[in-house]
Amino acid sequence: MAPEPTLLSMSGITKSFPGVRALDGVDLDVQAGEVHCLLGQNGAGKSTLIKVLAGAHQPDTGTIHWHGEEVTLRSPIAAMRLGIATIYQELDLVEHLSVAENVHLGHEPTAAGFVVRGKAARASTARLLKRLGHPEIDPARLVGDLSAAQQQIVSMARALSHDVRLIVMDEPSAALDPDEVDSLFRIVGDLTAEGVAVVYISHRLEEMRRIGDRVTVLKDGRAVAGGLPAKSTPTREVVALMTGRNVEYVFPERPASAADGAPVLEVQALARDGEFAPFDLEVRPGEIVGLAGLVGSGRSEILETIYGARKATSGQVRVDGRALRPGSVRAAVRAGLGLAPEERKAQALLMLESVTRNVSVSSMSRFSHGGWIDRGAEKGAARAATRELSLRPDNPSVPIRTLSGGNQQKAVLARWLLRGCRVLLLDEPTRGVDVGARAELYAVIRRLADEGLAVLLVSSEVPEVLGLADRVLVLREGRVVHTAPARELDEHRVLDLVMEGSPAS
Repeated sequence: MAPEPTLLSMSGITKSFPGVRALDGVDLDVQAGEVHCLLGQNGAGKSTLIKVLAGAHQPDTGTIHWHGEEVTLRSPIAAMRLGIATIYQELDLVEHLSVAENVHLGHEPTAAGFVVRGKAARASTARLLKRLGHPEIDPARLVGDLSAAQQQIVSMARALSHDVRLIVMDEPSAALDPDEVDSLFRIVGDLTAEGVAVVYISHRLEEMRRIGDRVTVLKDGRAVAGGLPAKSTPTREVVALMTGRNVEYVFPERPASAADGAPVLEVQALARDGEFAPFDLEVRPGEIVGLAGLVGSGRSEILETIYGARKATSGQVRVDGRALRPGSVRAAVRAGLGLAPEERKAQALLMLESVTRNVSVSSMSRFSHGGWIDRGAEKGAARAATRELSLRPDNPSVPIRTLSGGNQQKAVLARWLLRGCRVLLLDEPTRGVDVGARAELYAVIRRLADEGLAVLLVSSEVPEVLGLADRVLVLREGRVVHTAPARELDEHRVLDLVMEGSPAS
């Protein structure tokens, strides 16, 4: 079978910002009807490259050919007119506008030279949603009322409202549950069958296997490999290309013996109606306990209830033997609990503030005297906490929004380290974090446990739970169906339990 024609060819693309060479002679070619995966660690140049392709950045040097002809993408509008659409991880939808208004924003349907609103726009949107396999989404509904998965579909409908031939998807599965990811992949398959090309960016290497055709790997602004077969290239080879080293053992070694001593965290008959049934739990100093289960099994709800963000229907939480007041975050923090939530940007970080303020925010009483904040002491304490976790760059004055996902997560951990917490609650600690940074975070979490912290971990990735935890509780539909040392479980056993489990211990 003859290969598909080359749709896009980027050659020798360079782009520099003050003090940083973000792209250094990158080549990328994309064929019609393929899924081309773009991989690389945070800071490798992926975002800059797709912004050049989207017309948001102008390259310093290099050429772009589209259907064999050299083009200049002077703006996002110019790129869209050619048929190139970009769906960023942070969706650029307007929440107070309807689905139809978002889909046609900036290019409303016209008839006889006049803009046609209302019924015609909704009808056009309905056709696009049906094409994407989601006719149940109401074009008149406000986007702000939709789920994350539905908003993703609206962004794709907006792209298809133009005569799009190439769609760039930046971490499209980051906020989706497994069923929603399956739906996304089905849509991608339908689009490529129509000849639409997809450039797909993800930190999840297993996604490369499922839907990718070819792979380009970026490292330090250079393309270190291009056009690799997605399904047959060994994962170890991809990781080595991304990180510049072989990652033989991603997870740090567990202690030889089980944690001993009195439990730091005790959960007794804790329950919350409609979310999870009564269960017991103990976590000792130096121990990492994992909660494994599908989305909706009650994992995150359990963490938030222990932390006091949700009020338990019944049961009790104790830290160092002292009962916590139900539904009180303040009481939990004072007792020594710290939470790194699933959505760190929305729930944990002050995105417009510095690293210093993000690290110190839970310990401000240490630096406040008579209504004045000792800025020097605050910055010094934040620097000491971030250095202990090897946060980069080593400058706590920079805005937190400029850091990579892995370093933002380290800042959240540094906050609780500075606070002197006794129990660390981690909800999806490596979501949106690349392979190399994941290994660093795993090492940090293991070291904090080795230094005496009690850690309770939630992750939707079963290998992550099994690789990090000493002991695992398996959840199904809000019930603990199995408890065992991590060494006694494997991924297949856990998946069997979460799908078909029955109460056991």
